[in-house]
Amino acid sequence: MRLEFNFKQSGVIPYRKNNGVLEILLITSIKKKKWIIPKGYIEFNLSPFESAKKEAFEEAGIIGSNETIELGAVELKKGIGVTHMKIFSMEVIKMLDDFPEKDLRKRKWFNTEEAASKVTIPGIPGMISTLQSSVK
Repeated sequence: MRLEFNFKQSGVIPYRKNNGVLEILLITSIKKKKWIIPKGYIEFNLSPFESAKKEAFEEAGIIGSNETIELGAVELKKGIGVTHMKIFSMEVIKMLDDFPEKDLRKRKWFNTEEAASKVTIPGIPGMISTLQSSVK
């Protein structure tokens, strides 16, 4: 008998408007150095968005607005189970130079087309496009 586990995560697609152009902030994963969005396991005492916002601070050194939309959910199959991840939008209002994982990750702003092409997590590129059409 093989045990299967269900994990719950949440993440944000951080964005800003720069001279009228929507930009998405991506960070590198620690091990494979792939471009990803800030995400993590939902902490028991936080809502999914609050937990994702905390991850964004720890992983990317960003502070975001509390106004958000839930862009969707993805399901990732991993070795011992399935991870269900809720994804939210988050407008970046401040970038910090000093943050917990600054020596472990890189961060970079991309236009929406570039960001969508860099992220390999299934479903996220489509959510970036959804964000593009919902941010005025």
